[in-house]
Amino acid sequence: MKSLLVILLSAIFVDNFVLSKFMGICPFLGVSKKLDSAAGMGAAVTFVMVCATLCTYPIYMFILVPMGLEYLKTIAFILIIALFVQLVEMILKKKVPSLYSALGVFLPLITTNCAVLGVTILNIDNSYTLVQSVVNSLGAGLGFTLALLIFSGVRSRVNAADVPETFKGVPATLIAASIVSVSFMGFSGMFG
Repeated sequence: MKSLLVILLSAIFVDNFVLSKFMGICPFLGVSKKLDSAAGMGAAVTFVMVCATLCTYPIYMFILVPMGLEYLKTIAFILIIALFVQLVEMILKKKVPSLYSALGVFLPLITTNCAVLGVTILNIDNSYTLVQSVVNSLGAGLGFTLALLIFSGVRSRVNAADVPETFKGVPATLIAASIVSVSFMGFSGMFG
């Protein structure tokens, strides 16, 4: 149980996919303008990460490895991720159309979000069990959500601040993102 808690907390804080591994930067910068869209994207990515892990791990262990087809894991994992993204897209379109339209083009881009693919591949590369993989995926999704929510608040403050003309827009956003990323370095060495 202790090892699962370490995996969860490490994935959220120390090995945060956005702020430490720099994966998933596109939706991080694109959807973090508003708090509600950041929360919605975080929930969608977390759902896709956990569900994709629940499917990719057994497919890899019980189909690809025994058949000697490990080299196909990236293609197989992308197809599984795309399936869950389509499911999320259909649910949001039907149940929460305002969030569906707020996420816009970034929702289907979850399919190619390297954080989602990265967590499924890193679970295999780290030799995690299925339970450890699911916990790591949950932590990665929660860390992704935390990064989006924090940065959404930071962006609202940066946009309201009196910034020199040269730094307005993208430069100020990237500088703020780097400062948020550096702040997460304080967690390194804390878990594990």
